Amino acid sequence: MGDRFQGKVAVVSGGGRGIGRAVALLLAEEGASVVVNDLGSEVDGTGASHAPADETVAEIIRRKGKAVASYHDVSLMSGGEAVIQKAVDTYGRLDVLVNSVGVRRDRLIWQMTPEDFDAVIRHSLKSVFTPIKFACILFRQQRSGRIVNITSDAGLGAIGMSNFAAASEGIVGMTRTIARDMGRYGVTCNAVSAMAATRLFPGVVDMYRQAGSVATNPDRRAGLGTPFPRDPRVAWKGPGGPNDPENVAPLVAYLASEESPNANGYVFGIREGDVYLYTNPEPDRAIYDRGLFSMDALDDLVPRIISYDM
Repeated sequence: MGDRFQGKVAVVSGGGRGIGRAVALLLAEEGASVVVNDLGSEVDGTGASHAPADETVAEIIRRKGKAVASYHDVSLMSGGEAVIQKAVDTYGRLDVLVNSVGVRRDRLIWQMTPEDFDAVIRHSLKSVFTPIKFACILFRQQRSGRIVNITSDAGLGAIGMSNFAAASEGIVGMTRTIARDMGRYGVTCNAVSAMAATRLFPGVVDMYRQAGSVATNPDRRAGLGTPFPRDPRVAWKGPGGPNDPENVAPLVAYLASEESPNANGYVFGIREGDVYLYTNPEPDRAIYDRGLFSMDALDDLVPRIISYDM
């Protein structure tokens, strides 16, 4: 076992499965005492089970680590408060919060129901907000803390995922804002947009959603390009496969450690062994007028200056 997080206490929401489980196991392996929070719901947010959280805790203990389970529903304010309180009551402090929660209810936009939209926003976005709110009360008092939010690149354009795209981009915006709110208190908040084969993403779906089309490739949507195309099944040399959740955990743990003091308010990406940094949005082109733009002026200026190459 390592000692990077020796004496530290971490809460990992969504820690019963997928990326959250991998992160919880790695943090415990590096010495952290971990509160593994998982409601144990289905992919669409329905149902509940203690089994996912219990199984992760059992595996940590089997490996000689320290962990306790939490089954609180962090889409509720009371659940977000309770999971943070669980860390304090059990271990006396809190140093790290990793949010790895989300549900999927994919529908094309004209088929999307209010219930499907609300459920994904509640379980994927609000479930990130509630533990952060209560963790930041502690972090502000102790002048330290690390927050890492798992998100996705659905907001760059994903077919049938308007609700999940809204939640994902909401997590990105919230991450940047919390970084500004809490940076003065020695607290960092970053996001990781990860590609991993989990229940939520059972495969690299966007790569193959339209056979033969490159438009849905997430690298293309992110503007990364493919300068070194490769078959990951051939190039991958690590354990398991290139899209295993375990490959995401080291980056998340690094951002949760004291070794990353200058990373705050950023969105990192990781897939198939590549780690990269998304740029923060900034204006690309502009037109200026001393008064209110007329429709005639916009007819003339926008095609010439703004959208001439679109």
